[in-house]
Amino acid sequence: MVSQQRAIVRTKAKFRLRSILVIPFVLQIVAAVGWVGYLSYRNGEKTVNELANQLGRSVSARVNERVQNYLEAPPLVNQINQDSLPLGVLDFEDLQRSRPYLWQQVLRFNSIGYAGIANEKGQYLRIGWVNRLAGAEQPQLAQQLIPGGGDLLYYNIDSDGNPIELERSQPNYDVRTRPFYKVVVEKKQAAWSDVYINFGYGTLQINASQPYYDGAGKLIGVLTCQMGLDQIRGFLQTLNVGNSGQVFIIEPNGDLIASSLKNQPLSLGEGQNRKRLKTQDNSNSLMRKSVVYLLDRFHSLQDIQETAELNFLLDGQRQFLQASPLTDKYGLNWLIVVVVPESDFMGQIYANNRNTILLCIAALIASVGVGILTASKIARRILEIARASENLVGGALKQKVASSRIFEVQILANSFNIMAGQLKEAFETLEDKVKERTSELATANQEIAALNKRLKAENRRMSSELGMLRQMQQLILPKQSELAAIADLDIAGFMEPAEEVGGDYYDVLSTEGIVTIAIGDVTGHGLESGILMVMAQTAVRTLQEMQESDPVRFLDTLNRTIYKNIQRMNSDKNLTLALLNYADGRISISGQHEETLVVIKDGKIERIDTIDLGFPIGLDEEIAGFIAHVLVKLEPGDGVVLYTDGITEATNSSKKFYGIERLCEIISVNWHHSAEEIKQAAINDLRNFIGEQKVFDDITLVVLKQQGDVSHNGSVSSRLP
Repeated sequence: MVSQQRAIVRTKAKFRLRSILVIPFVLQIVAAVGWVGYLSYRNGEKTVNELANQLGRSVSARVNERVQNYLEAPPLVNQINQDSLPLGVLDFEDLQRSRPYLWQQVLRFNSIGYAGIANEKGQYLRIGWVNRLAGAEQPQLAQQLIPGGGDLLYYNIDSDGNPIELERSQPNYDVRTRPFYKVVVEKKQAAWSDVYINFGYGTLQINASQPYYDGAGKLIGVLTCQMGLDQIRGFLQTLNVGNSGQVFIIEPNGDLIASSLKNQPLSLGEGQNRKRLKTQDNSNSLMRKSVVYLLDRFHSLQDIQETAELNFLLDGQRQFLQASPLTDKYGLNWLIVVVVPESDFMGQIYANNRNTILLCIAALIASVGVGILTASKIARRILEIARASENLVGGALKQKVASSRIFEVQILANSFNIMAGQLKEAFETLEDKVKERTSELATANQEIAALNKRLKAENRRMSSELGMLRQMQQLILPKQSELAAIADLDIAGFMEPAEEVGGDYYDVLSTEGIVTIAIGDVTGHGLESGILMVMAQTAVRTLQEMQESDPVRFLDTLNRTIYKNIQRMNSDKNLTLALLNYADGRISISGQHEETLVVIKDGKIERIDTIDLGFPIGLDEEIAGFIAHVLVKLEPGDGVVLYTDGITEATNSSKKFYGIERLCEIISVNWHHSAEEIKQAAINDLRNFIGEQKVFDDITLVVLKQQGDVSHNGSVSSRLP
């Protein structure tokens, strides 16, 4: 203890904790105050630049986002309308049929004025407002339905969009000469028209149009939506750009589109003599000088392809200028310009600099005084804890430090007292705790070992059961020898589950000259799906052996059998099932499954939709009312291809589906080969398409082809009785 005390004394003589805490603290404050004052003065101008650029970027981003939101609506409405064409809601041959739907679209999208449709015959129909933002205007229907052109008739309409009375007409109107029509014809894609003046209201408007082509690439017509630009102007006028800054939108030729100035005109002249206002000719000097400076800097506004942050002098005052392009995929090419005078910032910057210097000096004086007092208190209490620690190291385990009013020092003292008590207790009870923990670990290890043993046994049992079911599924599939024994037909089948036990099923049975082909797909995978597949095969085999030839009774009996078994299993599974019966060159198709592909000798394919030929098996007890059948006559060389959705819905690494069209193409190309070769060509093409992608569903394919090589003419449809 004597040596330890001497060490402490020597330490006090050389380094005092109070000095170590106070001196660096005072030096740091002095240095900080000096640097803050210096940097505050030097960074004033830099701060102004940064604030101005941040304001410009913020305003430009808000304008870009809001304008893009406005501009998304017209092309979106056109795309929705184009998607509705195959549904028969819109019709280029009967424009009046489109009127109710277009009226609902206009009511649904508040940012568009009107929606219209036109065809290559020159017929045209539109409905809505010319200037929707004008509250006094009533919506109208405008139509010209005479092929080749005629008078454009304007009708007042009721709340449902129905015409009430003829209001006026415009003679010799041919929509094919209108700018919104010509622009998409020239570009052969969706596009914006040029911004134009609505002479009736003196406002700026723009049309989004989209062409529609048939399968041969022939133009059928054009869909169009009009939008008024006053809503953009109204938004700009809600923005505060500093105290006297401006934001405006222009075209590359300098024509003004919208401005944050409330009384800024967008056009010059009256009536039909109105023309667009160019910003270079504007009476507002800040706007005019901004555009002139951009033209001097870039020579052409078209050359501004990314945001440019600039500054220029106007009447001896610096102006901060930011120009950002506003474009979209439909050919829009505008420019957002934000300009803010430097004077909007400098007054506050100078005031802030003075306040900062005064506050720093006051903080310096106060901090030095408080630092000295705080350091003295902390040093005294820390020295007390240090002495107690020295005693603890020397073997005196019974130590306690007095409490302190300083929160952190109190935490340190409490932690020291707790540590000293725990250390004393640890020395006394360490051995007993080691023995207790060792015993607990041994018991836990035994329990874990027993649990692992039970889990391994359960896994082996489950694997054995699933393996037996998979083997059972493979055993009941038709053998090659059975297929070869069918004299009139060349048949090949393939089934590969995606998991250990799949839910796909197919079978080929021949009894008394009648060949029954069945294919199905059970929902899901695993044990229940595999059992349901086996039950379906057994039921089909039983009914076929009973020579049940009526498809309604066959599928109804099969369904009731499967349904009751599913109820007993308390399962929610069901399956699609197609049943084909072949005899004497005719084949009957019944049951609901994927499309049945009927192929004639030259490879031509007809797809038979089975949605109305049955109902999912096991989903409901009574399905007789849903069952129907189709008869197809097969000539030598004709055949049928059956498949499950594991083929058509297989995806590659790009998330694209294999699809029924690709399956039909590969079958048609290889139809002159044997059934086995056709099957293998389709499976090989599917595997090449999938590549390394994981297979998520079972794959089943059945190809049957009538034997012989008799030439014939005619389509499959001609052989449907």
